[in-house]
Amino acid sequence: MGQNIVKSVKSLVSEANKVVNIMTVDEVKKILNKDDHIIVDLRDFRELKREGKIPGAFSCPRGMLEFWIDPESPYHKEIFNQDKTYVFYCASAWRSALSAKIAMEMGLKPVAHIAGGFSAWKKSDGEIELLD
Repeated sequence: MGQNIVKSVKSLVSEANKVVNIMTVDEVKKILNKDDHIIVDLRDFRELKREGKIPGAFSCPRGMLEFWIDPESPYHKEIFNQDKTYVFYCASAWRSALSAKIAMEMGLKPVAHIAGGFSAWKKSDGEIELLD
């Protein structure tokens, strides 16, 4: 007998988007080099290597987010212990919606994510930093 999935990922993303601040690409372009924001790329390294990233974005693979946020975790990263706004993004704003919600639940604040993710960034001709 197969599994009985009672909640779809689409509904999880929809629920997250009801409580998370969503920034447009244009809004993110305005804060791109501001010291009071940290842009966090949640895509895996293969995606970064293939497509590049938003300039200056901090790379945090989605699977490590909770561990890197939690100061009690042996994997904690100090970048998540600053008085700044954290702006998450992924390829199309699904992982980032879920990530922003869980980060808020953990106590990280303020938190937002980019509408449309990196796909929307590229479509708007946003600057891209390529990795070597």
